[in-house]
Amino acid sequence: ILGDDAKKRAVISEELGAVRETYAQPRRSQITFDVGDLDIEDLIDDEELVVTMSAKGYIKTVSSDSFKLQGRGGRGVAGTKLKDEDYVQHIIHTTAHAYLLFFSTRGRVYRLKAHEIPMKERTARGTAVVNLLPLQPDEKIQAIIDTRDYETNKFLFFCTKNGQVKKTKFTEYDSSLRAGLIAINLKDTDELVRVIPTNGGDDILMLSKAGQAIRFAEDEVRAMGRAAAGVRGMKMRVGDEVVSCDVTRDDAAILIVTDGGYGKRTQLDKFNRQGRGGQGVRGIKINEKKGSVVAAFMVGIDDEIFVINSVGTVIRMEVREISSQGRDATGVKVMNVTSGQTVASVAPVLGTEDDDA
Repeated sequence: ILGDDAKKRAVISEELGAVRETYAQPRRSQITFDVGDLDIEDLIDDEELVVTMSAKGYIKTVSSDSFKLQGRGGRGVAGTKLKDEDYVQHIIHTTAHAYLLFFSTRGRVYRLKAHEIPMKERTARGTAVVNLLPLQPDEKIQAIIDTRDYETNKFLFFCTKNGQVKKTKFTEYDSSLRAGLIAINLKDTDELVRVIPTNGGDDILMLSKAGQAIRFAEDEVRAMGRAAAGVRGMKMRVGDEVVSCDVTRDDAAILIVTDGGYGKRTQLDKFNRQGRGGQGVRGIKINEKKGSVVAAFMVGIDDEIFVINSVGTVIRMEVREISSQGRDATGVKVMNVTSGQTVASVAPVLGTEDDDA
């Protein structure tokens, strides 16, 4: 046998067959990849980001150090390359792991993490938000909330174009999904304008396009469910509409900016508390040159803001450079806008950064 290779192979085959018949059985253990040992988010740096979205629904994230700190009245750097008649409408300073709530003009809410939004260069147009969220053809994102405020705020306070307001527990939006949920029940002619986190005992300051302002206690608005329509917060004159509402802060002033590029800070003691539902008082004196109010929110003296015009140019500047004036004042030049351009959006920078760029 040892001298014949064919016989050796035959013997080996016979003996291996006997072993197989005696011991062969299906594998009892399984070789698998334990997905529980790896969270893909652990591979993503929780860096600071600026999320921007245009009026036509193009969204992107960029590194927060992409914008230079500039002086008042400057023309800025190119922030977003957009097509004609489009401009940056929403801007928020957040971190990569934070959940963002997207509230639409139709009163629905959607949720994404910031890192799920594609990162682009500062001058890039961005990704169409309809590729990330299931929006209807007539639905636009009107407010973006950073959910890092969950633990410090009890409620979300809603404000509509026609002056309706509503307060709902923040926790009711813990289950918000990319598919969307009802956030507020709106009448056919109304739209959602603003959503802000509150603690239940704040004062609310609303401002209109015509420069009217009203301040009232938040507790005048009882907590309601997600699908409720709310109550009247401000009585609107014909042709006027609400552009903003915000929570008052002891250490802050109200910053008001017009689409003509003028702005001012006004101390909150200039606005007396009154009952909700009135027409309010003058918050800023406007005319054809100054334009209408485009943005208003609370600022501290050490804060910074982004100012964006209708062609996507961005200025980052310190609030202290904007004069503090009374309610009847018209403000100072915040951004130079050329013929055919307007200030489209203004947003706070959450924290001061040194920028060597």
